[in-house]
Amino acid sequence: MKRLSLVLAVVVAGALVPGKLQTGVGVTGVDVSNWTGEVDWAAVSGDGAAFAFVHASEGLNYRNPLFAVQYGGAAEAGMIRGAYHFAQPHESGGAEQADFFVDNGGGWTADGQTLPGVLDVENNPYRNRNGLNHCYGLNRRQTIAWVTDFTRRYRLRTGRDAIIYTTTDWWRTCTGNSAVFGGNPLWLARWGDEPGELPAGWPRQSFWQSADKGELPGGQNSFSGTLPQLKMLAQPPPEIAAAGRAAGNTYVLTVLNTGKDPATGVTVTGRVFGGQRIAKAGPWCRSSGTAVRCTIARLASGERRRLTFVTKPIKPIKAGKPGKSSKPARSYRTRGLTIKIGTVNLTMIPKSR
Repeated sequence: MKRLSLVLAVVVAGALVPGKLQTGVGVTGVDVSNWTGEVDWAAVSGDGAAFAFVHASEGLNYRNPLFAVQYGGAAEAGMIRGAYHFAQPHESGGAEQADFFVDNGGGWTADGQTLPGVLDVENNPYRNRNGLNHCYGLNRRQTIAWVTDFTRRYRLRTGRDAIIYTTTDWWRTCTGNSAVFGGNPLWLARWGDEPGELPAGWPRQSFWQSADKGELPGGQNSFSGTLPQLKMLAQPPPEIAAAGRAAGNTYVLTVLNTGKDPATGVTVTGRVFGGQRIAKAGPWCRSSGTAVRCTIARLASGERRRLTFVTKPIKPIKAGKPGKSSKPARSYRTRGLTIKIGTVNLTMIPKSR
């Protein structure tokens, strides 16, 4: 008999994820740039807009000359604001442009009014100038790598997951409809009466740009949740601590909210290895074979929840089945369970008594 005894404490950053937003509820907002000019933010707020995105930078050499007055004016009017960076993937690496963005207004501050920064990645508008296609001359693998580099560097610099602004058509064409960025809030651009189909990886959009102009200055937008949820996205992410221990084939994970604010949509994913499969998991979990996924809907400040996972050996294939031959049980040197919560990975390896 083998026994695992492991205790780990980690802190992860939680965020309001797009899949947890309420549908059918909207909060009005705008997006502005240098082309919008000076904005009467008090009037915009009075007309019902609660948030604004302001163009900060582009590539590695453009800064919106009106950024400070637009960004500061929205805050002075009591609006929640965020900055966005217009990507030029052919000019430099994603990490370099993330640094340029953060250094020129795109950072994040825990003032309750600042949304995470936005990566605006869409059709190449300078095709006549640079001679490149809609995807800036990058293939799908290169595009995914570029977006990965930008979002990773932005999180490293700010502690927040960048919002991604794009269209479904561009995303499908230029990334092959990659589903790996679902942890980043989606700001969907689709002008019309409905958002329509979404890019892969996002069950719904967090923000929707429905028109490039309208009754309010700049682009016309809505947040797909409630005003309290929008305010949560501007707050510091809650801190989640996790401790794990196991005996035999039973693994116990304790998740604790150590922050001051409630944490919503805490996702725990796991995978067992070493010839094992998930036999039982719960509560709030679904498992299939070697994988398990759990969602804790809400953790109040100081609240803890306990998850239990039980594993069993994978049985060898028996002889006599059509198209199957007997397969002896394989001997594994190690077995265990890996757990992921946010950006933190826990690997629990059994130890001999």
